[in-house]
Amino acid sequence: MPLTPQDLLDRLAELGIDQTTRWHPPVFTVEQTKELRIHETIPGAHVKNLFLKDKAGTFRLVTMLEHRRVPVGALARALGVPRMSFASAEELIDTLGVIPGAVTPFALVNDTARRVEFVLDDALLSGRYARINAHPLTNEATTSVTPEGFRAFLAATGHTPRLVALDALDTAAA
Repeated sequence: MPLTPQDLLDRLAELGIDQTTRWHPPVFTVEQTKELRIHETIPGAHVKNLFLKDKAGTFRLVTMLEHRRVPVGALARALGVPRMSFASAEELIDTLGVIPGAVTPFALVNDTARRVEFVLDDALLSGRYARINAHPLTNEATTSVTPEGFRAFLAATGHTPRLVALDALDTAAA
């Protein structure tokens, strides 16, 4: 049974991870977060997430800075994978316990079988950001943690992030 948002927040507290959570209307896109001006009330790095599957059936959760535009094909080449595409909603619910629109690195807490490889934009742990912001298993809130807290969360889930430099792949920067 997947954890609820409150279960996640309780788990963060048990791990001694300082967090701040702000509830807001549901958001499904980066554009909607901008319309609601969430960035003005929650400082730090905001993320977007892609739940992908390769030809061999390996799942990857890719978490990057929200403004990035990284083509899936370029990301696959950078990871040394022949081809990736978006996993289905059913696969998302089955492996991470969240629905489309609520994809988040915090959902790794539900991947107890460790079926998902976690790919992380290296900029998020570069020291440039004091806080990392992501949905707490629902798109009706944003939870903010320090990079150290984020690392502690990942360690507790048994997921070691594969850090990838996405600056060069970001078509928004071009």
